[in-house]
Amino acid sequence: MKKDYKWGFIDTTGKLVIPCEWDEASSFSDGLALVKKDYKRGFIDTTGKLVIPCEWDEASSFSDGLALVKKDYKRGFIDTTGKLVIPCEWDYAFFFSEGLADVEKDGKEGVIDTTGKLVIPCEWNDASSFSEGFARVRKGYKWGFIDTTGKLLIPCEWELGYSFSDGLACVEKDGKYGFIDTTGKLVVPCEWDDADSFIDGLARVKKGKWGFIDTTGKLIIPCEWDDASSFSEGLARVKKDGKYGFIDTTGKLIIPCEYEYDSIAYSDGYIALIKNGYLTIVDKEGNRVY
Repeated sequence: MKKDYKWGFIDTTGKLVIPCEWDEASSFSDGLALVKKDYKRGFIDTTGKLVIPCEWDEASSFSDGLALVKKDYKRGFIDTTGKLVIPCEWDYAFFFSEGLADVEKDGKEGVIDTTGKLVIPCEWNDASSFSEGFARVRKGYKWGFIDTTGKLLIPCEWELGYSFSDGLACVEKDGKYGFIDTTGKLVVPCEWDDADSFIDGLARVKKGKWGFIDTTGKLIIPCEWDDASSFSEGLARVKKDGKYGFIDTTGKLIIPCEYEYDSIAYSDGYIALIKNGYLTIVDKEGNRVY
């Protein structure tokens, strides 16, 4: 939570358990939370103790036991003890996923493993982290997909490609969005104005308004929302008439659209909401707990 321009943490009862003393703070991951003080970043544990000093120009949350850090315009990775295990030698880098991370040097991107070894050469104009054994890559202005050995399995023919999720990847052609399977076959036609990756069997799609389809392309939740997020823990944030609420996977409105977006947070089955400037915490059923 934020108070007087400083960040801290509350528990599910609303009790302040870590004082509001940080310039910035992120959610906990691997038992650690990224914090910022005096323009430098470090990590605290769940008691609020600073266990990795604020010495990094930039940092990300931990993933696969490693966190991306930046010093003197170069990026590397630290472990949960704060030890620099992959030197800061990359112009840019992404977080680890499935034991691999995308890195950039001299304008080209490749992939390293958790030891820092370059396992896929820096030859792509753009690339992403691996998901379900695939990474999206760009050559020129078109996107395709490689496997963990670097082999191009799906040709670079798409205007845009998202990471695989639930066995499907969102792709764009001629300004419209659809979905391909892991063989590259288009299984959901490119007919949507916008779309996002599948999560728990549902993907948000737009045709004027936002709704949700299943993995067969069937529209499960009608396109009636001004905005919508992907599902998380069985709920999706939706917007109508300038206010936000939450629906379940059947499309039922569980939490009414009466809250302000800029302070909505969702974690561990609880949602922190702001209405008319006041904080409210509700559970997944919409029951107020604070």
